Amino acid sequence: MVQLPDPDFDARFAGSGPVCGVDEVGRGPWAGPVVTAAVILGPDAPAGLRDSKTLSAAQRLRLYDAILDSCDVAIGRAEVEEIDEVNILQASLIAMGRAVTGLRRRPAIALVDGNRPPPGLACRVETVVKGDTRSLSIAAASIVAKVTRDHEMVALSQQFPGYSWETNMGYGTKAHREGLASYGVTPHHRRSFRPVHKILVQDNYLTH
Repeated sequence: MVQLPDPDFDARFAGSGPVCGVDEVGRGPWAGPVVTAAVILGPDAPAGLRDSKTLSAAQRLRLYDAILDSCDVAIGRAEVEEIDEVNILQASLIAMGRAVTGLRRRPAIALVDGNRPPPGLACRVETVVKGDTRSLSIAAASIVAKVTRDHEMVALSQQFPGYSWETNMGYGTKAHREGLASYGVTPHHRRSFRPVHKILVQDNYLTH
């Protein structure tokens, strides 16, 4: 049974001003950026908000459009170079901070999915484990981040068609592994991730 967010959860934090929900997508893939979203729900926010992973692609897209039309939304991201430099966890936190900073209104509090707060935010931060199943604003952020990143990976798959990114979104599926074996590592692969690093080490060994 799908757990729906508590419609009263965000209201518990709203006494001091706007509440934004923050979530990320893309910590696990071998390729592509990590993408985050921050959302301050508007009074006309759509019904049916819940964890993006429990929605079909069509449902996500419908809600995504409705969220953008009715809420204050900002996207944050960290590219593969940053991921490789600072590690995926730190890159995700940095991207979350960028999303919050990009909002039109400054939130009084950021509800962040997970148990790690982004550093340096100019507002109160509350971490919420499994927040996309508990908070409507975090659920909205999960939908926006997911659809945004999926669209980017589909676009990248047209430039690099051998890795099935249009369906696996950069995750380490069989088709992605076969693409790496056949075509090698692209500029959009995370070189610090073990399967990609292993190929780079092998290629370096074979060419020396």
